[in-house]
Amino acid sequence: MPEQEQEQGKWRSTLLKNENNSVTLSLCPNADCIVGKFRMYVAVMTPYGIRRTPRAPERDVYIIFNPWAEDDSVFLSDEEERKEYVLNEYGTIYYGEASNVECRPWNFGQFEYGVLDACLYVMDRAQMPLIGRSDPIKVCRLASAMVNAKDDDGILVGNWSGDYTYGVAPTAWTGSVEILVNYASSRNPVCYGQCWVFAAVFNTFLRCLGIPARVVTNFFSAHDNNGNLKVDVILDDEGKINTYLTKDSIWNYHCWNECWMTRPDLPAGFGGWQVVDATPQETSDGLYRCGPASVQAIKHGQVCFPYDAPFVYAEINSDVVYWKRNKDGTQEAIKVNKQHVGQMVLTKEVGRDAQKNITDLYKFKEGSEEERLSVETALTYGLNRQTVHMEGNDVDMEVRLQDAILIGSDFKLNLEFRNRSRERRTMSIYVNGNIVIYTGVTSKEFKSQTLKVSLEAQHTRVVDVSIQSKDYINHLVEQAMLHFIITGRVNETTQILTEQKVISFQIPKLTVKTTGMPRVNEEMSVTVEFKNPLQKNLENVSLRLEGPGLMKTKVKMYSLIPPNTPLTWTEYFAPSKPGRRKLIACLDSEALRQVYGETEVNVMV
Repeated sequence: MPEQEQEQGKWRSTLLKNENNSVTLSLCPNADCIVGKFRMYVAVMTPYGIRRTPRAPERDVYIIFNPWAEDDSVFLSDEEERKEYVLNEYGTIYYGEASNVECRPWNFGQFEYGVLDACLYVMDRAQMPLIGRSDPIKVCRLASAMVNAKDDDGILVGNWSGDYTYGVAPTAWTGSVEILVNYASSRNPVCYGQCWVFAAVFNTFLRCLGIPARVVTNFFSAHDNNGNLKVDVILDDEGKINTYLTKDSIWNYHCWNECWMTRPDLPAGFGGWQVVDATPQETSDGLYRCGPASVQAIKHGQVCFPYDAPFVYAEINSDVVYWKRNKDGTQEAIKVNKQHVGQMVLTKEVGRDAQKNITDLYKFKEGSEEERLSVETALTYGLNRQTVHMEGNDVDMEVRLQDAILIGSDFKLNLEFRNRSRERRTMSIYVNGNIVIYTGVTSKEFKSQTLKVSLEAQHTRVVDVSIQSKDYINHLVEQAMLHFIITGRVNETTQILTEQKVISFQIPKLTVKTTGMPRVNEEMSVTVEFKNPLQKNLENVSLRLEGPGLMKTKVKMYSLIPPNTPLTWTEYFAPSKPGRRKLIACLDSEALRQVYGETEVNVMV
């Protein structure tokens, strides 16, 4: 039997060996074959009819997308990128805020036992038609809805309340394997997730099915509720945010995914990286999902193309407009910040644990002719941008922070005032500090201070505002961020000043060490060390440890860790796979979250 030419829509077979009673064949599915699990049978034609082999689960065959095949919709030509975006089981997720970026390791584990079956179950659970499973566009769009459990009993339940009594805190997870396998085995959504967990689990799903994918983080991500490319911040007479009237929000960071594929449904040039987002923010065609939206189309303002491009465009291009609400109910714009939203978009560098800044893939430089044309194009396709007229001002204010702040430390905010006029200026400045979670939602006010500042003509002055740890430490929630809004009035001109600053604390790391010879099936040990940096007890502490090819997830609970007290945990394991592998550890408690550590292990055969 000679090799068959592969025709469109048909499989190809090749006879490799025919010896005695043994025949060896190779089979090649067509490039647009549906992905899934196939039952394999062998039929033999005899003088007495056709005999077929019985059903045998060990002969089942899995077919997934193939980024190495040029005819496949997810073909990626660069071998190093294929190693990173398809084969790499580990990743780095960036969080924090733009001037103080933190990173955490994550175990995608797409090749771990049970993960592929779990990913296929996701499509079965959604009752996805078989014909649609050959199209990566449809698979990604369905999965962006199924990764969250908002309206379809998907994989993860979102929770931003701070109460995780009935599940695992989003900050405590170290990888996707435990989440996906638990979902497939229990047939129930797993508790709980937030944006980076949704993105990380979605990344595992995509890579497991052969679709090149990466997690990206947008720092200062806008959630524009009325589609006017403006985040409206309403301030009251005292300079505090009016939370009742301020409907738009800015997340300090937001994680989503990019996946690589052709887009035959769009004009030429809009294939390549596509935004998909599983965090349930807004509905799209009736379900909480987002994408795939072409990154290239977003950059050029071509938001008319599917799917959900206007929402993503607003996340990285909105202006922040501060409004002062007068006592008669009228509002006047006091400041427009065109550079706050979408300050930076990061992902992991190919082949190494380093940041890759991909902001220029999403937007042109602010103020450039290309940026103006992109916005004008987006406006022609239905987005609105209201023009805000501002009168000339002669006093500027800037908020600075000299160094990164370790959690539990005292620090100073530097308020820099510049008087560009030829006359002396006096100002009343109001400093308001709040505890916020990363979505920008205020939890607790901890600082309120009024300052009187005088400034000579054409002079600059720096005023320090002292922040003591005792003022905020007992109110910290979730990911421990402080949000300052500084407002003021120039008495001589009635000019209103306003500025805001988000501070994310530096969190101590876990120390992870291994001992023993790293060989397959030979026992070795790993030790995790930590010291409580806070002047308070840590209660109900969970410590998680895992590594694909090294050990399954292990969890240890501690009821109490007193201040400045060290902790040591040792576990034994035997590697099951050779190669460079990582052990990832995470400590989590209500008072201290996002505490991570990792170590690399080079396992020999």
